[in-house]
Amino acid sequence: MIFIGICGASGSGKSTLAESLRSALGDRCLVLQQDCYYRDHSHLPFEERTRLNYDEPAIFNHDELLADIQALMQGEAITRKGYNYAEHRRDDTDELITAPDVLILEGIHSFHDPRLTALMYLKLYVEVDPDICLLRRIERDIIERGRSIESIADQYRNTVRPMFFQHIRNYIKDADVIVAHGGRNARIVEILTGYVSDELHKRQQA
Repeated sequence: MIFIGICGASGSGKSTLAESLRSALGDRCLVLQQDCYYRDHSHLPFEERTRLNYDEPAIFNHDELLADIQALMQGEAITRKGYNYAEHRRDDTDELITAPDVLILEGIHSFHDPRLTALMYLKLYVEVDPDICLLRRIERDIIERGRSIESIADQYRNTVRPMFFQHIRNYIKDADVIVAHGGRNARIVEILTGYVSDELHKRQQA
């Protein structure tokens, strides 16, 4: 199995790039979102859950994510994890996910755990101007997650921007490829698809 990691700031186009690669590679490719591995805080009151820092590395269950990646790489099935952004709680299912030929993990801290990055065949960092990322985040959070502009602004000032400068921008040093202009870079998608397809063919012939 070829394991690819995609990292970058919130709103940089990680999900778009991952889905573009999945579409180009077809059914042999699976995308996992690191967001689905937020630690479960459903035991906390809703108002307290809204005040958590969802942009710091420790908010994710890195051990659980690593265990699922390792299981897939060993050919084992896992259950699909999920997250409800409106209610700020985990939303896992019993749906089984079988091991694909190509696995893509995308998330703001997908390069945080060295145990995980050591397993990645290819590490992609999506680099986009911060103002573009902010505009994309506002649009996404309002339309897809039912957030108010006030809550988006507060979160951006209090956690998103500080965590980007403290952690996320530094992951670029771990990347094999820096993807400019976000996930809609058709040329890089074409190049990466060809590269991964060639590697799959080599492995199948070995």
